[in-house]
Amino acid sequence: MNLDKLQVKPEDFQKIGVDEKQSEVIQRESLSAWRDAWERLRKNKVAMTSLIVLVLIVLFSLIGPILSPYNYYSNDLLSTNLPPSAEHWFGTDDLGRDMFVRTWMGARISLTIGLAAALIDLLIGVIYGGIMGYFGGRVDEIMNKFSEILYSIPYLLVTILLLVVLEPSITTIIIALCVTGWINMSWIVRGEMLQLKNREFVLASRSMGAGAGRLLFRHLLPNAVGPIIVTLTLSVPTAIFSEAFLSFLGLGVPNPEASLGSMIESALTGWMYYPWRMLFPAGLISLIMLAFNLFGDGLRDALDPKLKK
Repeated sequence: MNLDKLQVKPEDFQKIGVDEKQSEVIQRESLSAWRDAWERLRKNKVAMTSLIVLVLIVLFSLIGPILSPYNYYSNDLLSTNLPPSAEHWFGTDDLGRDMFVRTWMGARISLTIGLAAALIDLLIGVIYGGIMGYFGGRVDEIMNKFSEILYSIPYLLVTILLLVVLEPSITTIIIALCVTGWINMSWIVRGEMLQLKNREFVLASRSMGAGAGRLLFRHLLPNAVGPIIVTLTLSVPTAIFSEAFLSFLGLGVPNPEASLGSMIESALTGWMYYPWRMLFPAGLISLIMLAFNLFGDGLRDALDPKLKK
């Protein structure tokens, strides 16, 4: 640019200089991966609402039975099939038992079954899938074939056989749900291991003498924790629904204990005349499953780095 034509001289410019202290100021706090995921999750209103609903359901399943003077197993044949009232907030069932107490006790048992089955699936699936994906080759082929064969066996058949052979109980139901429930988790973990095991940080650790156990549990699995947590979250409603389905077949929680599934099964008789017996447990189990699925979807979006803008 010709300064003579613009009638501007170099002396007309003033050097501002550089403020070294100001240039080193950090304008935004750096966020860790987990902090960043939490910020993304916190902005998801649907996921946060679902989380609040789940927390409230868990709290009410713990303190709800305490709020009523009745217990969940005492019969009162003079108060059968009563509609909701100030005395019995959710009404009574065909044996005169208070539905409010039984509904929240059923929620507690259903959540216990769902969480226990999901955690056992997590433990088995992470170990099995981690070994498959890390070692690969012949080990992966044999273990993967075994899981495919086990998965091909009808789930309902295996569950019914176990419940017939073993004494019906909450523990038996959890074991039956875990027979094949861990397979999906193992496949998720296997896929993550196959993607991560050839990364630079794994090769660097291996060159420094890290063994298979250290690489698997200190480097690979921590980097796959996002998909694992999401799969765990979505496994809980699956287990709850499976228990409810078993209750429809008469293979659910034995009396006098009650899960939401067994309460719905017992309410089938006369539900047109006494709809509240089905309305409350069916509505609650639907709300639990919906909240878990919506929260799982939000958690997946928060932990997926590909969605980061």
